[in-house]
Amino acid sequence: MTVARAVWGYIESRDHRLMRRVHRWRAPKWIRIWMMLATRCGDGWIWYLLGAILLLFGGRQRFLAVGSGAVAVAVGILLFKLLKNASHRVRPCQLEPHCWAAVLPPDRFSFPSGHSITAFAIATCIGLYYPQLSDLLLFIAVCVAASRIILGMHFLSDVVAGSLMGAGLGFGAFRIFS
Repeated sequence: MTVARAVWGYIESRDHRLMRRVHRWRAPKWIRIWMMLATRCGDGWIWYLLGAILLLFGGRQRFLAVGSGAVAVAVGILLFKLLKNASHRVRPCQLEPHCWAAVLPPDRFSFPSGHSITAFAIATCIGLYYPQLSDLLLFIAVCVAASRIILGMHFLSDVVAGSLMGAGLGFGAFRIFS
């Protein structure tokens, strides 16, 4: 057994243990609503709304900021599509039914989380252009990422990897374009 297989086996066993706990947890109604709203925000409409608001009221750097964020997201979408098709990792909701969430996955595979890549790419990039928004954007990104685990769409490692990729892409886009 190689070291990589041993490490992956360790990560996967932890992912599956957390999945079983989450899928059996009867969350309070307010958490259910919050997680459903967070995942729907991560579907894209909140980022489009943010872009429109910044284009209208974002000051001199608005085009640069929105353009940089759009590039980070576009690269993130390309990256997650390539990685999902290469990994073929099954989603948690396909392995075990969830006790209360009935969200349908946007595609077949789990790794990495596209919602997390997008959320952290935008939060990082736009947060660097507009530091006064960074706390709010990071809160939204964390909520989107957590919702993907709690609703049974992704494993923890999918979300962590997606979040790190997104943050890296957001930072890279900021550095390249500013």
